[in-house]
Amino acid sequence: MAPATDSPKNDCAPLTVRWSGRLSLTPRILAVNVFALALLAGGFFYLDSYRTRIVDDRLEQSARELKLLAIGLENAPADRHNALIAAYSRQTGDRVRRYGANGALIADSFTMDAPRYRLRSPSEEEWQRHVARFLDKAVDKIVSANRPPDFEEPTVDHADAWPEVAVARKSGHPQALNRYAPDRTFMISAAVPVRDGSSLLATENARDITRIVRAERLRLGMVLAVAVLASVLLSLFLARTIVRPLQRLARAAVRVRLGRAREVTVPRLPERRDEIGMLARALSDMSLALRQRIDATDAFAADVSHELKNPIASLRSALDALDRVDRPDLREQLMAIAQDDVRRLDRLVTDIAEASRVDAELSRTRFEPIDLGLLIEKMVIAREARGVPRSVRLAFARPRKDVAVVLGEEGRLIRVLDNLIDNAISFSPEAGLVQIIATVADDQVMVSVEDEGPGVPPSEREHIFRRFHSVRPEGETFGKHSGLGLAIARSIVEGHQGRIAIGDREDAQNGARFVVRLPMAVERDPGIVSE
Repeated sequence: MAPATDSPKNDCAPLTVRWSGRLSLTPRILAVNVFALALLAGGFFYLDSYRTRIVDDRLEQSARELKLLAIGLENAPADRHNALIAAYSRQTGDRVRRYGANGALIADSFTMDAPRYRLRSPSEEEWQRHVARFLDKAVDKIVSANRPPDFEEPTVDHADAWPEVAVARKSGHPQALNRYAPDRTFMISAAVPVRDGSSLLATENARDITRIVRAERLRLGMVLAVAVLASVLLSLFLARTIVRPLQRLARAAVRVRLGRAREVTVPRLPERRDEIGMLARALSDMSLALRQRIDATDAFAADVSHELKNPIASLRSALDALDRVDRPDLREQLMAIAQDDVRRLDRLVTDIAEASRVDAELSRTRFEPIDLGLLIEKMVIAREARGVPRSVRLAFARPRKDVAVVLGEEGRLIRVLDNLIDNAISFSPEAGLVQIIATVADDQVMVSVEDEGPGVPPSEREHIFRRFHSVRPEGETFGKHSGLGLAIARSIVEGHQGRIAIGDREDAQNGARFVVRLPMAVERDPGIVSE
């Protein structure tokens, strides 16, 4: 069976994307703004209807006025007819012809007085009018205007040579027609029957209609030209303010992608207070964070290689010596060293893997409300049940229920607290006291862990949070700790938007005091994922 084809609807989206992908922002902005102005050009269609209304009104007016002349002729004596026709022609500017009952021409206003208009040939006009007529034809073509027939004087001036006269004589009602003169001006003609069997024909060269329409078209064209020019200039200005900063940011991003992050300064555009400025500063901060992350990764890789090198060298020496030693006690001692190095390597690899994936896992973890008071209480009870080394005592001041609540991942927070408690126990003297306090202050939950050990010198208080930096109690076996515990704890706390620090005890006694500050949980919609 042939595979089903995509529907037309599905095909449209890729075509649209491919079409828009060919254009940069500048032509898109120009196209959108000029398209809006193209709607203004629709005013030329209005001009066509406007001209049609004027012509229709003029046809109706000409027929009505000629009807009044016919009534005047019917009521005037015969010797006054030519005078009335001449007066009418001088007043209206029309050429009035009267045809007898047999259709022959019996009176013409142009023979009674000077002609009121003259039909012109296009060859007689100057170049400006040639341009105007060209525009007339172009606009008529665009708007698909109905073109009236051409006006031509008949070779033999007879009533039957004029369609409107023939229809008026037959129907007994006034008739009016519109034609084009040779210069593309309007010829308005009207015919009415007279009671004595004759008929009247009035023709008018209505150049004023053409002048009115051309004047309106000129005004509309000037408005459209000014609007297009302003739109293009504003579009170019808008494109300049949008496209150029984006091009600078894109070039900087490409250089960062090519591995030249240290050579690139992503422009922050401090003068821009709009979305592009926000984007520039976000990209600058992102590149700085990326640079710091790369530096941290390089440093971490160097530290890992250094830390792994020592146990591997020790293990290699023990194994090499094992082949050359025959004494059972020495072989047993070398095997113990090798096993200790293997355990140390295993511990290092486990902690290194944990440290390397803390940030990535926290960015995907769904944070939930956690009552730290209840959590710490359970941890203290469980640890006392397992037994505390050297009879060290644990004391916890539990806050009220649902007070010390934070948003976080329970397993990671347990790792932090467990590490701090372990650290305090390991530095505590025999039967020492480890105090754990959870309080709330300034919209933060503060957890402190105090011991009665020797404390941490001020010069070492920042160093102990570095990876593979370890300060252990006297007498503890070397290599028992990887030096990553506090570094992992800091990464977890900062991943929860908190802080961790170390200082002296508040009662001025000997010992260290670790303080973890985490933001209190606020009311949120369910299902919010931490950022």
